[in-house]
Amino acid sequence: MVKIIASSVRKGNVLEVEGKLYVVLTAQNFHPGKGTPVTQVDMRRIVDGVKVSERWKTTEQVERAFVEDAAHSFLYADDEGFHFMNPESYDQLVMDKESVGDAAAYLEEGMSVILSVHEGRALALELPRHATLEVVETEPVVKGQTASSSYKPAILSNGVRTLVPGHITPGTRIVILTEDGSYVERAKD
Repeated sequence: MVKIIASSVRKGNVLEVEGKLYVVLTAQNFHPGKGTPVTQVDMRRIVDGVKVSERWKTTEQVERAFVEDAAHSFLYADDEGFHFMNPESYDQLVMDKESVGDAAAYLEEGMSVILSVHEGRALALELPRHATLEVVETEPVVKGQTASSSYKPAILSNGVRTLVPGHITPGTRIVILTEDGSYVERAKD
């Protein structure tokens, strides 16, 4: 175990709290005008999947479990879960649907991801920062709307809803952040 300060906890980290392992789902640092800055962490207990929220002072020490972060390729998904393969050792790991969560929408066959592995079990996965997807459906452009910086709703090829600038039309490939599904830019390909 390694002790780290609470403000450095990130999504996907594995923490040990009171002898149990937890995967961090979200971590936010709050700095109020008065009072002590705190870190709000939402976690999922690995053993039974129970979700827990914790709040620590940003300077408080928390224990980070030793996990091996290794690159894996996404193979496929089936009733058993999501299958990944280590490209060096060809070992295959399976993650259940609940552990993958919202990241499932961004997984594509052959995509390289970082898996956090603890004692031969995949606990968390880290997607590439950006994904290039096609806009399948969006509202038509309204004349005069392109001059302002307004955004309109769009549905992407993976089913995720996001907001895009007015000039984006169906069939356009765009780059989005996998963290929150927000628009970054028009794809350059």
